[in-house]
Amino acid sequence: MNDSRDLPAVKPTSVTGRSAFLGLLQAEGVEYLFGNPGTTELAIMQALGGHPQLRYVLGLQEAIVVAMADGYARASNRLAACNVHVAPGLGNAMGALFNAKWYGSPLLITAGQQEQGHGLMEPLLYDPLVPIAQPMVKWAIEVTRVQDLPRIVHRAAKIATTPPTGPVFISLPGDILDTEAALDLGKPTRVDAANRPSDEALDRLAGRLLDAHEPVLIAGHEVSTYDALAEAADLAELLGAPVYQQTVPYSAQYLSEHPTFLGALTRNQPQVRAALQPYDLLAFLGADVLRMSVFNRVDPLPEGVSVLQISERDWELAKNYPAEIAIKANIKETLRALLPVVRAKRSPERAAQAARRLADLASQNWTAKRRRLIQEVQSTADAKPIDPRLLMMRISEALRDDAVVVDEGVTSTLSLLSFLPLRDAHCYYGLASGGIGFAMAGAVGVSLALPGRPVVAIVGDGSALYSIQALWTAAHLKLPITYVIANNRSYRILKERLRARQDSAAFIGMDLRDPEIDFVRLSESLGVPAQRVTDGADIVPALRAATAGGGPSLIDVSVADGFGR
Repeated sequence: MNDSRDLPAVKPTSVTGRSAFLGLLQAEGVEYLFGNPGTTELAIMQALGGHPQLRYVLGLQEAIVVAMADGYARASNRLAACNVHVAPGLGNAMGALFNAKWYGSPLLITAGQQEQGHGLMEPLLYDPLVPIAQPMVKWAIEVTRVQDLPRIVHRAAKIATTPPTGPVFISLPGDILDTEAALDLGKPTRVDAANRPSDEALDRLAGRLLDAHEPVLIAGHEVSTYDALAEAADLAELLGAPVYQQTVPYSAQYLSEHPTFLGALTRNQPQVRAALQPYDLLAFLGADVLRMSVFNRVDPLPEGVSVLQISERDWELAKNYPAEIAIKANIKETLRALLPVVRAKRSPERAAQAARRLADLASQNWTAKRRRLIQEVQSTADAKPIDPRLLMMRISEALRDDAVVVDEGVTSTLSLLSFLPLRDAHCYYGLASGGIGFAMAGAVGVSLALPGRPVVAIVGDGSALYSIQALWTAAHLKLPITYVIANNRSYRILKERLRARQDSAAFIGMDLRDPEIDFVRLSESLGVPAQRVTDGADIVPALRAATAGGGPSLIDVSVADGFGR
């Protein structure tokens, strides 16, 4: 028998950098390359013909490119790849990259760069790319030898997909893409981080939850990412504990029709403090800890309340408040392991107490609040312009059970999650960072990731104008996306904050009225059929017709701006 050392060595295949790059993306499981090409990316565009399994999705500006990839990564929980064009393109993309960073989307972002050495001459469009990207990504690097390309791409993919997940960046100089060399393309690696706490930690955690007089659970977006909604609901039932969704609704973080759900916490410090005042223990399940928006002297955490945290994001653990118990672990695996411990430790007295708590929640849970809110909002049915709450109520009535909502309505959608039932981990995606411009393009990526499910993107008129060009891509791909523009002809959130914080009504630069923007004609010019709705009675028929059409459409809904205009 021959010794394996006597066998001839397998020589690496000679390949160009551009073809190797695309082959490496395919090896990492990438199906779509979102991009907007420029001269430094022409090598990649030329090589795409040799990689027909990799579909190129064209966006008309780099912020749209990154937002599409971000939406795809969120909805698929897979690595997404996008390519932008040199320094100005990366600069255009930074706002969208900020959104992806906050959500933790596993993105592999690349940019074509001028040939090495040529940058020294400071040609048009040149600037060092790595320092631009670094603040928003987990890792940033420029390829300086084609031989390093396989190692860099595989390392970047591993870093992006290892919890806590997030974007990475690679700069691709033109000479690297054009060079041909014998390359060993290597293989992908995925780090299994689905870990659970020790038995001792689980026992301590279960005991503390059961000993609390008035516990409350705060569900976060890790619950959605790992589809642990059922496990979170089981824990709430065992404890008889009410559940809030974290202050920033990234995604569908809890089953809203479950009897323990009280709704989403706001980002108003006094309101949150008042809501949490009755409890002695806050257990954060894969959640941000009371992440707020604008400053307020009131702290949202009541005095004397203990904090427990389970999160795979170690930076979030005890970031702003001390945690009595802080566990760095996967939320789904932790809940799976915790539930039998809680059951075994729960005494008959605790079980009876849990039952009493559950009964007490029936009159104040999400379902009861929704029923009362529907009665209140019905009285606005004939108002013109349309009350935004009526629009949200009608949307929740009109949507199919398998619909996916992408939300960037800002003020107009404040009531959306009070009406919209969240029934699975992929039915809702919100604005993680607070930076507008995600939803128009993000809905494209969400639709590609969830084929067969209709997508409804509810977007404020101000937000829509940050990325309106995404309509062209939706039309080009014939995606089943219905865009609902909540059109109040203004930046309402700024008006409300100016009035509340400065006691002023000098609304300079906050109106979109002279001239008024015609979203119907704008949409049609980008290939998406559209209509305008001004009567509340027309909302449901328009939505049902649009979502049944099988392609993209837009509904421009005239809603009240809150200031009588």
